[in-house]
Amino acid sequence: MLTNDATILKIKHEVLYEVAKLAYSGEFDDKKEDLPYKMIPGLKPKFRCCVYKEREIVRQRVRLAEGLCPNDNGQQESDNVIQVIESACADCPLSHYIVTDNCRKCMARACQQSCKFGAISMGRDRAYIDPDKCKECGMCARNCPYNAIADLIRPCKKACPVGAITMDEETGICLIDDSKCIRCGKCIHRCPFGAIGSKTAIVDVIKSIISGKQVFAMFAPAMEGQFGADITMASIRTACKKLGFTDMYEVGLGADMTAASEAAEWAEAYDEGRKKTTSCCPAFVNMIKKCYPELIECISDTVSPMCGISRMIKKKYPDAITVFVGPCIAKKDEIKDKSIEGNADYVLTYSEIRAIMKAKDVELEACPNDNQTASTFGKRFANSGGVTAAVLESLKESDNCIDAKVCRANGSQECKKALLLMKVGRLPEDFIEGMACDGGCVGGPSSFNDQMASKKNRDALISQADDRGILDNLKNYDMDKFSMHRD
Repeated sequence: MLTNDATILKIKHEVLYEVAKLAYSGEFDDKKEDLPYKMIPGLKPKFRCCVYKEREIVRQRVRLAEGLCPNDNGQQESDNVIQVIESACADCPLSHYIVTDNCRKCMARACQQSCKFGAISMGRDRAYIDPDKCKECGMCARNCPYNAIADLIRPCKKACPVGAITMDEETGICLIDDSKCIRCGKCIHRCPFGAIGSKTAIVDVIKSIISGKQVFAMFAPAMEGQFGADITMASIRTACKKLGFTDMYEVGLGADMTAASEAAEWAEAYDEGRKKTTSCCPAFVNMIKKCYPELIECISDTVSPMCGISRMIKKKYPDAITVFVGPCIAKKDEIKDKSIEGNADYVLTYSEIRAIMKAKDVELEACPNDNQTASTFGKRFANSGGVTAAVLESLKESDNCIDAKVCRANGSQECKKALLLMKVGRLPEDFIEGMACDGGCVGGPSSFNDQMASKKNRDALISQADDRGILDNLKNYDMDKFSMHRD
């Protein structure tokens, strides 16, 4: 599995690199059709059954890289940032029911008798399920007296926390239900065929940079520790300027802004006996809107740290284009909500920004960790429980010492449990901090490094920050110039 995943990532990153390189040269529109043949030359396949399928997969990944749906089959463009690459998904086994060695080829033939589609026949040693006829109803597995039929759920479907993935019975291709999908991205790296990806803004971002516009990068708090203990925010800023960005901002500062704003909301709600949820995790917010719509009014009215920093930049530079960089796929969906004015214009993942860096031959270099703009609470916003710690600290600093009890929902399953309790009126806590990814943003689907592997580096970098308070830190910025609320 690790080898397959490494192969998938290699192909994905090579496509992003080639796209970024063409975009910087201004030749993307003219030469994008040549990329499949450049990357898959000759007649010998490298990882699939034939070069023609390999080239088709590359072609569809190139479409994703320019922000389009991968399958240009004349159908209406899906608005979902997460897409199924059909040519890659076709390699997944059609039937997830399989007969194991437990089969005794019994005379009752309960499996065969229960199948209404004629998909089961008797082989020499055991029963056999024809994947072309199987409709995955599960009757054979339920009726086998020896439990000899295993239900092999597709990895993408198993990973989805909201049941948004199904399979087309005709083609066997996975389908993502946009009305259920919360854009968490859990399915992307769970697919062993690399058949699920997300639309990217690489081309648009690079075109904005080379056109001479003011383009600002905004790096998520989860960045610290991802690339080693000597890669600081100053390292990122230096690299961003080499790429052509006007400047780089630390979104941990936006986390301080969000914490201060939510603290005021929590205090008011506590006094009125109302329960609230946090709003900084877009996948968690999507879960509420799509799975628990009766709780929408409980969502904090405060915008995310990404939006807060974007608004601050755009207030100072009215023509600015803001680009968020982090490990989150759902952030790509958040910016499409046009009801939230001043939000980021584009979102890139770590792999996408590294592809841009590779295209410009820019490396991350060690720099002193001496340019702090966020409090340690803002920096810890990316950890599960970090939002709660920051909001409670802000309440403490503002002398709003309410006895708030907070449910720290770590991961999608805990989020669902907490929201269900809130829905039925049995949540014992006053507030819910919801993080759809296990461990928080540091465990995001597009993290560069495993959160446990980077924890030591992250702790070392954050330990070098001073002990400035959240509210004292915000006094350095003109917070009256923009709003931290959704309206």
